[in-house]
This record gives sequence, structure tokens and C-alpha cells, in this order.
Amino acid sequence: MRAILLFGAGKSSYFLIDYLIKNATIQNWQLTICDISQNLISKDFENDSYEFVSIDINNDEERSRLIKGKSIVISMLPAFMHPIIAKDCLKYNVNFASASYQSDEMIAMKDEIESKGLIFLNECGLDPGIDHMSAMEEIDKIQVNGGKIVSFRSYCGGLIAPDCIDNPWAYKFTWNPRNVVLAGQGTAKYLENSKLKLLPYQRLFQKTERIEFGNKLIFEGYPNRDSISYKSTYKLDGIKNMIRGTLRIPDFCSAWNLLVNLGITDDSYKIQDSQKMTLKQFTESYLDDSEKQVKEKFCDFFQLNPNDKIVEMIEWLGLFSDEKITDINASPAGILQTILESKWKLNPSDRDLVVMQHIFEFEQEGSFKTKKTNLYLEGESSSKTAMAKTVGLPLAIAVKLILNKKISAKGLLIPVSEEFYKTILSELKEYGIEFRS
Repeated sequence: MRAILLFGAGKSSYFLIDYLIKNATIQNWQLTICDISQNLISKDFENDSYEFVSIDINNDEERSRLIKGKSIVISMLPAFMHPIIAKDCLKYNVNFASASYQSDEMIAMKDEIESKGLIFLNECGLDPGIDHMSAMEEIDKIQVNGGKIVSFRSYCGGLIAPDCIDNPWAYKFTWNPRNVVLAGQGTAKYLENSKLKLLPYQRLFQKTERIEFGNKLIFEGYPNRDSISYKSTYKLDGIKNMIRGTLRIPDFCSAWNLLVNLGITDDSYKIQDSQKMTLKQFTESYLDDSEKQVKEKFCDFFQLNPNDKIVEMIEWLGLFSDEKITDINASPAGILQTILESKWKLNPSDRDLVVMQHIFEFEQEGSFKTKKTNLYLEGESSSKTAMAKTVGLPLAIAVKLILNKKISAKGLLIPVSEEFYKTILSELKEYGIEFRS
């Protein structure tokens, strides 16, 4: 019997757990799920098909005991915790899988992973994950048919289904709130006309591209992380334009840019006695002093009309109000996160939305061609989200492939080869996760 150990049973794990449980008997798997509390697991999974273990992830002895002897360990914990699990897997010769970006700590283990003949799979969720596999499927098709790709643009967003939008931001949290608040910090890197482009955080949300889905749904995309690092991974060494980015509803980026440039997405320092401030005082602390009301000061600072849509969006967050801050000695980003967790919380009746678009431009048989592929998927409910489905199912299917020895490659991997994408994308179609041109 092959033993699977899963760390992390939160909302984003729903479809991963469902898949593992349903396949456990068929595939002869023994499943153990670990988290702080069993209350995190959906009531849908109250049966005897798995063992639940409550664990403090920092307890080295308990963690080692659980990992020893397993066939594969899956980590759905926050990304900074993956190396802790991965090092134990390496120590005890156990395969590892996650949906998160491949970190420097993981790359440092590469030689030893390879020498032991293990598979450490990362970036096998939605973004990263489905984006890699769906892009590589099309890239391989184009190149096999003699095409030369000159431009590749790819955007993905976790949003709200159109009929569930009930706030001026047209946004709610469908994944880790902290990651949303801190998204984009650093410098985005991409290619434009064969030239390196560097976009610092302060200007990131000003650089947007209009993205259309069938001329009915309009989004804005902004650059995400380091697009250039995927040139060789995607076999696009001679490409002129390459950008990977994030999708938001129009006006979101313009309004978020105000928060960035005001300074309240900063997580690098704490505000002493922040709990004694009101939100109005918090906002005013970043503005020039005058006798004007805080909203007027804000508009003067950014040279905005008080009736502008983006000013309405900021006001809706309560940043001009007398509401008290509850966070004690918190960072600006921490205070903002608390505000947003209240304002952008999914209601029980809400359904989320995952959208992704790839745009390929290529030369073939003497002509220039453009091809777009789109993914549009709405969630079933506030618990059975499209985000959880698109993050969890690719990882679950990949684990099945690894355990069934369908993956010939060993070492530190991301799912860009045909032996990953052919099976995973095909099976995802059974769950409504399918790209259309």
C-alpha cells in the first residue's frame, strides 16, 4: 500500500482531499491528513477513508515520525513552510509535491534530490501550474508544426463571478489574503521587443493591458514576478515579447495603485500603538498636514476629483472613517489586510471565478498568426470554489501519476513536460477545467 501524507487542510485543499479520498481504495492508497485542527476539514469528509493527525508543524520529532516511510508528501501549507517539509522528505527519501513557486531553498536541494532519484514537484496548481501546462501544450503544437513563436503573453486571475459582485472593487478574497495584499512587491521582469523591462512595485499597477474574453468580459492585466525566467523552461529562447501577469477588473489596479503609493501596503515596519488610531488618523499620517478633511487631503495629494470612481473605492474601505483599528502594533499592510478581510469576505451565497488567457503570436509558413486560449470557470459555492478546484486537482492528478510511476523524470520538477500536461489537462476536462480558443 502506498502512503500519502498531506500537510494543510484549509479551504484551498477541498478538491485535493476529495480526489485523494475517492481514489484511495481504487489506487490502494493510505491517506493521512495533518493540520492544527480537524475542524478545518469539510464535513463532507467525515468517514474512515483517511487518518487525521493534529500537529504543530514546528515539532521536529512529530513531523519526522509522520514523514518517515511515506511514498509522497503533499504540502498545502503557506509557501514559507515548504522547505521545512521538503528537507525532511529529502532526509527520509520521500517524494514531495506542492502547488507553490519553486523557492531558492528548494533549488538549493536540487543536486541531492537528483542523486537520490526522488521527485520534488512544485508549481503544480493553477498559477503556477495549469498556466504552465496549458501554455506548453500549445507551444509544443505550434513548434511541431513549424511555427516560430515571437510573442507570448499569459494572464490569470482569481475573481468573483459577475452576478456575485456587490462592492465597487468587484473583488473578494478567494485565496490567501496576505498574498493578495503583498502581491507584486519587488520588481517585475519581462521582455518587450527583445529588451529587458524592469517594473518596480511603485509603478506596477500603472502598467496594465486590456484583456477581452469574447468582447463581453473586460479585464486588466499587470506583470507578475519574473517572466523572463520561464523563457528556457517554455523553450522560447528566441522570443521577442514575453510577459506573465495577473488579471483584475478595470479600476482595481488604479485604486490599488493609490494604496501602494500612499504607503499602506508596506509590511517592513510596525506602527507603535496602532490600536489607538482610527482609520482616518491612519490615512492622515501619510498625508500633508492641513485643516482640510482627510478625503480632501487624499484627493489633493493624488490630484483627484472627489467624485472619481477610484476615490469612491478607497472611501468604501473606510479609510476616511472614525472606525478604530483593532490590530496591535501592526504593520501598515497588516492593518490593511484586516480591513480587507472584513470588506472582501465571501458570503455563503458567493461564487468565485477563475480566468486565464494565453496569447501566442507566431510566424508559420510565411505568415504571421495570433492564437488565444481562454479558461473561464465559476465556483460552485463559497466553499467549493473554482480556486480550490484549479489549485487542488492538478496537484492531486500529478500525485497519482508519480505514485503510478508514469513520470520518468526525476529530480526537482515543474509540470511542463508532455508526460505531465497530456494526462493532467485531459483529466481536468472531466471537471469542467478546459481551455477554449
